[in-house]
Amino acid sequence: MSSLWERLRARAVEIHVAEHLRMRLEREDRLRVKFGMDPTAPDLHLGHLVVLDVLKDFQDQGHTVVLVVGDYTARIGDPSGRSETRPMLTREQVQQNARTYFDQIYQVLDREKTEVHGNAEWLGEMAAADILRLLGTQTLQSVLQREDFATRLAKGIPIGAHELLYPFSQAYDSVAVRADVEVGGTDQLFNLLFGREVQRAYGQEPQDIAVFPLLEGVEGVQKMSKSLDNYIGIAEDPAQIYGKTMSIPDHLTARWLELVSGWGPDQVAAVLALGPRDAKAALASRLVERLHGEAAARAAEEDFAAKFRRRDVPPEDLPEHEPAAPRDLIGTLVELGWYPSRSHAKRVVEQGGAGVNGQKVGLDHQLKNGDVLKAGKKNFVRIRVR
Repeated sequence: MSSLWERLRARAVEIHVAEHLRMRLEREDRLRVKFGMDPTAPDLHLGHLVVLDVLKDFQDQGHTVVLVVGDYTARIGDPSGRSETRPMLTREQVQQNARTYFDQIYQVLDREKTEVHGNAEWLGEMAAADILRLLGTQTLQSVLQREDFATRLAKGIPIGAHELLYPFSQAYDSVAVRADVEVGGTDQLFNLLFGREVQRAYGQEPQDIAVFPLLEGVEGVQKMSKSLDNYIGIAEDPAQIYGKTMSIPDHLTARWLELVSGWGPDQVAAVLALGPRDAKAALASRLVERLHGEAAARAAEEDFAAKFRRRDVPPEDLPEHEPAAPRDLIGTLVELGWYPSRSHAKRVVEQGGAGVNGQKVGLDHQLKNGDVLKAGKKNFVRIRVR
């Protein structure tokens, strides 16, 4: 079996500082491994599995995972990869979203080997003098050199003054929990490196860093993100996970197998050899099994086959449609020309004659990017929502 270091090196896009981390692992230091998540929506999604699997690997080797839920920083909004200021969330929104995280993470991680903190524990208690000391550890130039800020400055796009606090706040999380290692997606590299500098300013040994690939969302273009609404939540119903996975573009199957199936390279290669449709079905079944168990995977596969594959198979190359009124199911059915009026479309939906991703839906269903909309026996379209 390969060592933890070898597995990290194979999966990570970048490691800082690689030799230092390798040395710590080889001499079997017991490390505190940090991962931070902002509760900007109530669900964790499949993209989080990329890093959660790495964290579980650390746990299995005796290290402590320190999960920091950004119940304070989510109110600022992470500017990483953003071309505009995020809307600030209310305390109530953040608290409601954060509550769901504490259950979902244990679908992957070992509860007994996980520390969970909300960063309001320390950030919410800071006095003005504490904040000034934190801001004084770095220069304004060091913050503005990050790509998203630099791009917005060059284009004259506003940067909220509060956004400058985000990298400082996330960096201080590493100080508060005394992180030895921090892991995240490639979009978090600046924030994680910034954490090293702030730790050093507070007299701590800087954390090592490993960043991992970002999983593309269901449409196969942008990264999977709650704010982009192109995700599959890990707590979603098994049938929904299965159906949404079956709706992803074929070119994503190999990528998802490699990043979130939990299978090794040999198993992934064997599944891909089955061909596009069967490989995607194996992926869908595997994801449901990982998150809900083997029985749920069998049931989801049988349900999908009964409702979607055996009877009403969509064409291999689905047409795509971008609704004029995004997420409006009834309006979209009329807009496509499938039904002459909203009242007619409503009757069809009420009678179970239309579905999304192989599932019957109600009148209030909101369409999402990547959904496969079906009406009647032969009308299929993939929804695109910008």
